[in-house]
Amino acid sequence: MNTVTGFTFGVMLILISFPACYAQLRNGFYTDICKINVEETVQRIVFERNQKDSTLVAALVRMQFHDCFVEGCDASLLLKGDDTEKTAGPNGSVRGYELIDEIKTELEQKCPDKVSCADIIVMATRDTVAFSRGRRYEVETGRRDGSISRASDAIANLPSPSISVFDSIEVFKAKGLNATDMVLLLGGHTIGKASCGNFESRLYSSPPDSSMDRSLAEKLKMICPKKTEGSNAGQADLDQNSASTNIVDNSFYQQIRMNRGLLSIDQKIAFDMLTAELVKTLSNDNVQFFTRFGAAMVKLGAVGVKVGNEGEIRKDCKFVNNPAAASSSTTPTTTQPSIPGMLP
Repeated sequence: MNTVTGFTFGVMLILISFPACYAQLRNGFYTDICKINVEETVQRIVFERNQKDSTLVAALVRMQFHDCFVEGCDASLLLKGDDTEKTAGPNGSVRGYELIDEIKTELEQKCPDKVSCADIIVMATRDTVAFSRGRRYEVETGRRDGSISRASDAIANLPSPSISVFDSIEVFKAKGLNATDMVLLLGGHTIGKASCGNFESRLYSSPPDSSMDRSLAEKLKMICPKKTEGSNAGQADLDQNSASTNIVDNSFYQQIRMNRGLLSIDQKIAFDMLTAELVKTLSNDNVQFFTRFGAAMVKLGAVGVKVGNEGEIRKDCKFVNNPAAASSSTTPTTTQPSIPGMLP
């Protein structure tokens, strides 16, 4: 961790004279901006919460993915209001908001108006991965928060769990991510759960979905009875290796290669010619998964970022600083249907 010095008048002059110096993401962005070590503060709070809730890692990995895929990594997912991203169907089970608010509150007390909510999401996610036996990766900071948050944008941008491999690659490509990034980020399903609505069509299709292990299908039918198809609130682990449910490792890839993937897209990447070889490699090499997953998360964290004079630094992650100026851009004209998202 870098030692943080005070935000001096000299530093302020540098920022005013050379704003381009702070126009890009970089390691240690807050080193000379805050009197406290921002990353150590985030890490401490995340550690305390993670000790009480081991499922926090799945919540934050999903939060970062769902935030970055809509309007870029700008914390637009955190905004409250009618028809904001938070209200969209794919985001209905996103959680971890209280943790981000807790971190933001402390940082505002000790370094007001400097640390973005968008950076907090990325730092906190990194730390939960590390505390869940994953490998710690370094993240760049310097993001600014956005003011546009629409449910319709979330529905339009978040890929469905039943999407084809080819179409999924195209969706990721539109965000500046490639097929390798897609496979690695889907590796986030090594932790977390999926609700029945995300996979029950595979259980009751006619003829039966032959790509799912039959013993797993029978087990899942007990969790998701057919009589409640379409509205079942049950959940199942995305990684069917019970020994690593809340551990970040390569077990997910091993499971899908045994036809034990829950989501359709998970199972498809195991044997599609575009992705099968990488899945096989990752299933056999946990160290390689650790390294490459972290790199993919860093790349995800750079999608559509706002830097320099773009956006703002919210004082409260739930609200823009000037609601009147943002009101016209945060509310869509129509209400969209509920569609499940891809990540847990």
